[in-house]
Amino acid sequence: MTYRITGIDPAPYRHLHGLSDEDLAKEGVVRMTVTDRTFPCRVSLTDRDIGETVLLVNHVSHDVANPYRASHAIFVTQGAEEPAEFIDRVPPVFEPRILSLRGFDKDGMMEEAILAQPGEADAAIRKLFDNPAIDTIHAHNATRGCFAAKIERN
Repeated sequence: MTYRITGIDPAPYRHLHGLSDEDLAKEGVVRMTVTDRTFPCRVSLTDRDIGETVLLVNHVSHDVANPYRASHAIFVTQGAEEPAEFIDRVPPVFEPRILSLRGFDKDGMMEEAILAQPGEADAAIRKLFDNPAIDTIHAHNATRGCFAAKIERN
């Protein structure tokens, strides 16, 4: 069994690049300066460098017509052009974090969920995909609960 982890599509956020803070606020977006290693970009799946600016946006991570529909605040890097892709390995941004991994079936209903401690994400993903009913997995950072990445069977 193999899997693929991808960053989010940056296209819906490109129009925000270069806007003033006032115009961003009208869109419900906040520009922030990275002050520590807790600003992971959801496009590149990397922790951003101290001093860099990122946009804090609301992102619908599970757009389904059932009670599991979900959205939350995430960071995107201004200028990120292509979503990251990791095949059969986890992005470095997963390694230091406790992750909530939520397995969903083809109808977007949650089948199973587990916590992965730092360094355990790969094994936890493979364990969830042992369940044939699980179509996709959503990784969330456990401490803030925000969406980290989508994981699909490859």
